[in-house]
Parts: sequence; C-alpha cells; structure tokens
Amino acid sequence: MNIFEYFKRKGIDTIDSTFYTKIALWDSWYRANVRRFHQYRVYRGAGSYVRCHRKSLGMGKKVCEDISDLLLNERVKITISDEGTSAFVNQVLDDANFAVLGNEYQERKAATGTVAYVPYLTNMVVDAEGRVVSADVKINYVTAANIYPTAWENSRITECVLAFYKTYKRKKYAHLQHHKLEPWTDENGNDLGHQYVIENTVVECSSGAGRELTPSEWNKIPHFFGLAARVETGSNKPQFTIDKLNIVNNADEDSTNPMGVALFANSIDTLEKIDLEYDSYANEFVMGRKRLFVAPEMLTDSNGNQVFDPEDSVFYQLPEDSFKDSKEAIHEVNMELRAEAHEKAINDDLNLLSFKCGFGTQYYRFERGTVATATQVISENSDMYRTIRKHEIILRDVLVDLIRTIVRLGKAAGKADLMEDTDIVIDFDDSIIEDTTAERAQDRQDVAMGVMGLPEYRAKWYGETEEEAATKLPEPTPDVIL
Repeated sequence: MNIFEYFKRKGIDTIDSTFYTKIALWDSWYRANVRRFHQYRVYRGAGSYVRCHRKSLGMGKKVCEDISDLLLNERVKITISDEGTSAFVNQVLDDANFAVLGNEYQERKAATGTVAYVPYLTNMVVDAEGRVVSADVKINYVTAANIYPTAWENSRITECVLAFYKTYKRKKYAHLQHHKLEPWTDENGNDLGHQYVIENTVVECSSGAGRELTPSEWNKIPHFFGLAARVETGSNKPQFTIDKLNIVNNADEDSTNPMGVALFANSIDTLEKIDLEYDSYANEFVMGRKRLFVAPEMLTDSNGNQVFDPEDSVFYQLPEDSFKDSKEAIHEVNMELRAEAHEKAINDDLNLLSFKCGFGTQYYRFERGTVATATQVISENSDMYRTIRKHEIILRDVLVDLIRTIVRLGKAAGKADLMEDTDIVIDFDDSIIEDTTAERAQDRQDVAMGVMGLPEYRAKWYGETEEEAATKLPEPTPDVIL
C-alpha cells in the first residue's frame, strides 16, 4: 500500500513524501543497517564481485540511548496537586507501562525526530441516552514514520493522520486515525467554536492506494471490532501529543515542516566515517593475523603422516617450487597491526560526533575495542547542560499536555471528580548534569539570609507546588522568655 496515493485519492494534504525517506534513513542508521553502506560489494577483477558486510560501532543507537536516559529516567518526578487526579493519572501511566515505554520512545524520538502519545477510551459502558458511564483510559505510542501532519501552526501540529498496522489471517491492514478540527454547534445550532473529531478508516494493504473497508467489513476483524467511523470529542484540545527534539528541522526544503529531526541528522557523514574506521580496525586483526607459508614436503613425514594439525589456520600450503629461490621450507608472515592509528582516528570522530549531538567533547572514548562513556559531573556552562535544558523545554510541555489529556478523557469516562486544571510540576533529574549537593547547600544559605522563602525551597527540592509546600512547613517555634 502506498499511503500517499491513498491520501491523494482522499484529498488529504500532508508534508512531502520525500521527508519520510529521510526518516527511513535515520532509522537505518539507528539500526546500523544502511543499504549500500553496511552491505556492499568489492570488485575482485575478471568481472567478479564479493559481497561484504561492514561492521558498525552502533553509535547511531548509542547517542539516542544516552539522550533518552538523560531526559526521561526513573528519577524524573511528576507531581499533581490534586490527590485524586494524581492517583488516577499514575494508574493510567502504570497500566500503559510508561515508566519503560516513556524512556523507549524518548530513544525513538532521538532516532527519527518525532513520536506521538495518543490516549484513548476503551471498554466503554454507555447508558440508554448514549452517554459514557464508565471506560478505561489507555495510551497508544506512535513513531515518526506513522505520523502525517495535515495542519500546523508555529511548528505545532494541530491536525494529523496516525497510522496503526495490524495483521489478521496473513493480511495486513492500516487503521488510519484522522484527528481534525471542525465547527462545533449545540443541539440548538448555537456556535460553540471548534471541536476535535476523530475519523477512523481501515484500509487493506494491497497494491497502490489499497482497498478501503466499510465499517461492517472491519467489524468482522477482531482488531477493529467496535471501532466507530467517527468520534466527536467535544473538546477543542487535541487527543494526541506530539513530542520532538528541540532542534530546527533543516532536513526539508520546506522550512515550515513541523516534524522533528533525528539527534544525529546532521552527523551522518561522521557516523559513516566512524564505521569505516571501526570496520578497518576489525579487519586489521583479521588480515594481519600470523601465517606460516609451508612447502608441500614439510606437511608430512617420511611415512606420509601429517606433521601439522590440518584444522590449524596458521599454516598455508604453497605450490611446489614456491621456495626454490629463497631456499626456505617455511616462511613466516607477521604483519604489523596499526591499532593505535585506528584508535586515534575513531576517538577523533567520536569527539566530533559527541560535539555535534550536543554532548560536548570527550563524552565518548574508544579503548581496547569498546566505547566508554564519561560519567563526571557536568558544569552548568557545558554543552551538555545547555542541550538537555533546551530539550526539556519541549518535553515538559509534552508531559503536561499528556497528563491533561488523560484527565480530560477520565472525566469523559464518568470520573467527574478529576481536576483538569490542577497544578502539575515536572521535576527532571539533574543529578547527572549538576552538583545538586552544592546547589542545595547554597539554597539553604539563601533561606537563612532571607532571600529565598521556605515554600520556594521546599517546592524546588521536594517536587511540590509552592502552594502545596506552604501547607507542609513546620510550625514556628515560640520564643522562650527566660
């Protein structure tokens, strides 16, 4: 199925299809399996070629792993002021395995530039008037290759098509969710502004644009049973949250493209050079291993018994008379290994890759055939500190929007006691990038001097809002008159 042919047939406009070719390229570098680079041919003369596989250091995945661990790890604390709302949201996140998948999709975001989180209602119970009495809130995760923006403003995607692929009885189907804004009126025709609607279609992935199924057809497939063709959300806020790195998209000639770019999008040449050097480093030991070229008469004794182990790859038999000029029966070849030169070249390019991906220099080093990562505390003036702070600007808004969407769906599912406008604090883990002990000691001095209030101090270090912190301060000790 060519999804862009389907969009053209349906009159759906999205960004140019060539951008998704770049997403596929980034993904192949993330998997260290790039066509015509990691698989290649070498000409051997006389019209023959040999197929080769280039070894990879896997740095495309490594930089994505490291940035995801720095952005969203187990130490990130989400504080929601209203206790009932907090308990509900935490349960939804736990059921969605967000502690694991949240970090995983930060890595996928770094690899392909964009991901989406899509909360939805399932297991709905509806009363006689069609109102939802109860339902469960779940979360879908979507990668860049399946996100197709259809409207955006100031780099924010406001409408999009999301694709989910399923296989049933050896046939592949695409479930397409079109989230879009439409005029909204009440039952009396009064203008209520705009609301988001979700149009669902199921397409069989056949040739060309595919074959679109009718609702009666897709209801016979277990994956899509009960799927409504159209859902009116009753809200002017989207039911999806787009997450991307805080990097300008320079991979598309269209400067308005709202999709993100991979962390290493502008470092492909460096990744190529690193893998060329690493493959050469590995081949150095293969091609430079010790060999003994032996005359045929040296392989057996006078009785015809083999002198050397036939399974030993060190010995290589040459044709007769090969040693007639040198008059040697055995010739040793022990090539010099250029390990240090390779190590230096790889370290130089690791520093360049680290710098271009925002980690600064000296973050990676190649020693004894493996990559080690720096673990030292990083100053606030470092490249990494500024990089992480920059990416946290978008991630903080993403997490808050996701939580408010979960709460909004919870209220739609009949949980009226939830508070959508409750205060939400995202406390990122900065222990890796700054000396928190020294900073906390300084804040204590500021409290003692009176330039920082106790509520502000507690909110900062205990992950609370200032209003919540003010209610948890100890009672002042009365003065004792002697």
